[in-house]
Amino acid sequence: MMSSRERKKQAAALQEKLKILRSITHSHALSNTSIIMDASAYIKELKQKVVRLNQEIACAQDALRHKSSSYPTVTVETLGVQGSFLVNVFSDKSCPGLLVSVLEAFDELGLSVLQATASCADSFRLEAVGGENVADNVDEHVVKQAVLQAVRNCSESGSEQDEE
Repeated sequence: MMSSRERKKQAAALQEKLKILRSITHSHALSNTSIIMDASAYIKELKQKVVRLNQEIACAQDALRHKSSSYPTVTVETLGVQGSFLVNVFSDKSCPGLLVSVLEAFDELGLSVLQATASCADSFRLEAVGGENVADNVDEHVVKQAVLQAVRNCSESGSEQDEE
């Protein structure tokens, strides 16, 4: 059996929790039932906001994918050895001769491909380490611009062939 003291303690704890719930949900209700109904409505509203935000995130991610996928991505990092670069190229479209075009750009800069991994199926992906006989004025920016130009040249010639 519960003593009246324990009941009063539990009632006071419940009132404190309802007071907190009322303040969190911005409820102006006075009765316990109304506070709980307001809290339920507040939870439904929060769930709707979560669904809406998730939809917005999904739309933004799709937009980014479409926007970034239409352009090739090229990253160039200088490795510890002078004149040595790690080059990553990704394009959602592969065109005939793209790998050759990129490798020719390397050659024009005096970069020897020391190691490479390439995939030319539906998309194009290349990770290459280039180095050795590099001219002094070749840096990350020069390599990136040369590779981007090679990808653009290949893409343009590929789209002209599609139109014919």
